[in-house]
Amino acid sequence: MPVQRLNHAVLYVRDLARSVTFYAEALGFRVVNEIPERAAFLQAEGSTNDHDLGLFAIGAAAGASAAGRSTVGLYHLAWEVDTLAELRRLAGVLKENGALVGASDHGTTKALYAHDPDGLEFEVSWLVPADRLGPDVGMQTVPLDLDAAIAEYGAQTRGGVGVSV
Repeated sequence: MPVQRLNHAVLYVRDLARSVTFYAEALGFRVVNEIPERAAFLQAEGSTNDHDLGLFAIGAAAGASAAGRSTVGLYHLAWEVDTLAELRRLAGVLKENGALVGASDHGTTKALYAHDPDGLEFEVSWLVPADRLGPDVGMQTVPLDLDAAIAEYGAQTRGGVGVSV
């Protein structure tokens, strides 16, 4: 049987406590297991995984990731939300934390881009429901107009239904 989905991601971070606090406050993750001052395993709200994100401390002297600039490496992780109302709420939280770096409409998804305390990029996205995708909708990248998306789809419309199945 082929691979089904991504189960979890693991990141190296400088300051474990700072990163745990960020992911908990900004995205609602909760710690489910930890090795004090070395590692923490976090779970997203509503997840059935034993953990969705692992964080491993490597110390304050660690340099910034050069991935995408001078080395190969991971560009970003993408987390999914159920509604555009939640995407709007997270846009505010990420702005308040100085983490939001962009917002894009990709046709099939509406996405926010942000950096964690170590500068690692992540995406938070809402998937347009399959029954709302027209035959000509494809991948694109244009600025996200969240108010227009909410007017079109509704703030509480569940996203992703039928898209990733």
